[in-house]
Amino acid sequence: MLKQSLSQKMLQKLSPQQIQLMKLLQIPTASLEQRIKEELESNPALEEGDDYDDVFDLDGDSFSASDNQEGDSDAGEKEFEFDDYLNEYLDDDPSSYKMKGEEYMNEEERTMPVAVENTFHESLERQLGMLDLDQQQYLIAMQIIGSIDEDGYLRREPSSIVDDVLFAQNIETDLEEVMFIVRKIQKFEPAGICARNLQECLILQLEDKIEKEPNILIHERILALRILTDFFEEFTKKHYLRMKKLLSLSDSELKVAIDEILKCNPKPAGMIDGSGSGSQYIIPDFIIYNRDGELELTLNSKNAPDLRINDQYTEMLKGYRDAVHGRKATRPEKEAVLFIKQKIDSAKWFIDAIKQRQDTLYRTMYAIMQYQQEYFTTGDERRIKPMILKDVAEVTGLDISTVSRVANSKFVQTEFGTKKLKDFFSESMQMQDGAEVSTLEIKTILNDEVAREDKTKPLSDERLMEILSEKGYNIARRTIAKYREQLNIPVARLRKELR
Repeated sequence: MLKQSLSQKMLQKLSPQQIQLMKLLQIPTASLEQRIKEELESNPALEEGDDYDDVFDLDGDSFSASDNQEGDSDAGEKEFEFDDYLNEYLDDDPSSYKMKGEEYMNEEERTMPVAVENTFHESLERQLGMLDLDQQQYLIAMQIIGSIDEDGYLRREPSSIVDDVLFAQNIETDLEEVMFIVRKIQKFEPAGICARNLQECLILQLEDKIEKEPNILIHERILALRILTDFFEEFTKKHYLRMKKLLSLSDSELKVAIDEILKCNPKPAGMIDGSGSGSQYIIPDFIIYNRDGELELTLNSKNAPDLRINDQYTEMLKGYRDAVHGRKATRPEKEAVLFIKQKIDSAKWFIDAIKQRQDTLYRTMYAIMQYQQEYFTTGDERRIKPMILKDVAEVTGLDISTVSRVANSKFVQTEFGTKKLKDFFSESMQMQDGAEVSTLEIKTILNDEVAREDKTKPLSDERLMEILSEKGYNIARRTIAKYREQLNIPVARLRKELR
């Protein structure tokens, strides 16, 4: 049964402008330039420049009833009605530039375009043209190439490709024909392409080396090929003693064979130019200089673009104001003024948002710099203090979520290298003497100990726990394992190497 009732609710909704500001705050400098270009293209009232005035004053002349205070009361009433009409129309018109909420909500989906001259799929297709295939085999080969992932592997089962060809190309084939073409594609450059797993990828690369360089390390490569074929599990788990015993090899012989395997590329598609998004260069958002012990913080120049309001739009707005002086504005004139004011309003807001972004970035980074002053002056990562988002938020007066957006995907350039901002945030841990240290300090010590270990007898998590305990860090073994995984350090067994 349907019932009608009255209820009150308090809801907090972000305006499109607030959403845009949060997104501007979150994007790194590398993406900011592209975002500004998009805004310049979409809003003709915005242009590059450094002369930014309050466009609503229009050099002291406001577009409202006050412009006609010296005229008669009838003309003043008409101009007031026109301005009042504009305000009402701006609030109600769903097509208004400022009301395009959906466009703002989808802003995150916009990505910075990446120029790709030659993908590895295109390279494979060119090599495919060199094979003597009939029309059916060519279409099957194109289906197979399209199923190869960005690393160069054929992840889709050949039996599924048989079904794909039937549905997509209306071609009946069988597993034997598909595998025949797969083996043809596996001969393409670079070696290892179209492998179905890592084992097959490495085997294909070694077979290619043996075929093309029959006089170079032939014995060692044949031995490496046998290891991959018959002892792949032992190889992946580094059971070197078992392999030496089963193959009757010395340490030196096994090491040379293992080295040949390690020279292979586990992701062969990466060897082709343009296979990915290209080299990604880090553009720092902040630069910190050490001036004789005094730290100086500057924003990257790309964080401070020069934007201004297009003079032609302000002049057009003045022109319409003068044109309707003393008379009632026509509908086309109202629509034209509405469009101009929308564009100018949006341009003004965007410029203010960029300025607010700069101010927020600077305040946040300055607080981090002061908090971690010892690191920025010495470069010793052990001097990094425990610091969480709340600490910076309390100093700057910003919300924790705002600090999080600033710290995300931002980099700072120092004389000791370029670091991620989020690397300066860490929890605290109490030492045996009661002092508090950053977990980053513990991770640094852990990383150093692993780097210095004897790789023939790598340190176990238990032994690493004992070493840290001797240094005054009271840490459980499971915590050591967690930090080791965060540092991408494998377990002791997988760190073992042959002499």
